[in-house]
Amino acid sequence: MSGAALAGGYAADLLAGDPRRWHPVAGFGRVALAVERALYAPSRLRGVVFAGGLVTLAALAGELLARAAQRAGLGRGAALAAIAWASLGGRSLVREARGLAAHVERGDVAAARRALPALCGRDPAALDAPALCRAAVESVAENTGDAVLGALMWGALAGPAGVAAFRAANTLDAMVGHRSERYADFGWAAARLDDALGWPVARSGAALTALCAPLAGGAPAATWRVVRRDGAAHPSPNAGRLEAAFAGALGVRLGGALTYGGRVEQRPQLGAEGREPGAADVRRAARLSLAVGSAATLACAGARAAGLRALARRRGRA
Repeated sequence: MSGAALAGGYAADLLAGDPRRWHPVAGFGRVALAVERALYAPSRLRGVVFAGGLVTLAALAGELLARAAQRAGLGRGAALAAIAWASLGGRSLVREARGLAAHVERGDVAAARRALPALCGRDPAALDAPALCRAAVESVAENTGDAVLGALMWGALAGPAGVAAFRAANTLDAMVGHRSERYADFGWAAARLDDALGWPVARSGAALTALCAPLAGGAPAATWRVVRRDGAAHPSPNAGRLEAAFAGALGVRLGGALTYGGRVEQRPQLGAEGREPGAADVRRAARLSLAVGSAATLACAGARAAGLRALARRRGRA
């Protein structure tokens, strides 16, 4: 049932989207903000306590929910499906990307700029249509890992606790893991923990993107060539793999200058031989994200079911 539960959580996200009220991730964010206010100091040690304690708490909450569901006769699968649904964000990601593409297609750059913050945190004020499309494709690629693949993979590996821990680490990284003066030390542990949990997600996601590339008009070999050549050049050990995979699959050029909070960064080019992305490429990126998420759901559901069957057989022989 656990494999079916992962598939059910993914289907619930595609059909219903995020829970409209009492969203657990938003609730966790409020708790994290309160803890940060009480604990903050420009100290790596305090950051370790902050990130480690909250991620452990989230994992324990996931396990307790699973046990409660089991005692109620619903089974652990019900808890896994619910936590996966709450943790996944594939529908929202695709909706926001398509919305930005529609604004660009109508020539409404101002509306596209207003739409961009729902996808990523970079400053949109000075971005023209191609730069907005590039930002959207990069965000879809990175968040296919963060908002879709990570929850599925860690659900397959560690059940409800794994999903909850991954989503908690990813949320903390978004809150405090950036390179600002305030969080340079305090956010270090959150960023490193998110990197560690995302490491297998990004690499398996890049492989799945290569396999799914024909569904977006690309080729697996060309996609993987860009991943191998450009993926490690990105400053993030994980985002670069998925962004390079999407660049190769879509035949577009990503990277270059971007601005976060008034700070300009120059990112390496990914897929340098590709064209500048446009609105149609944003739509193709959304389609590719859905294909990768669906393929990952099938793979993770099957792996979870097979793993539990193997565990049951070993226990039966013991």
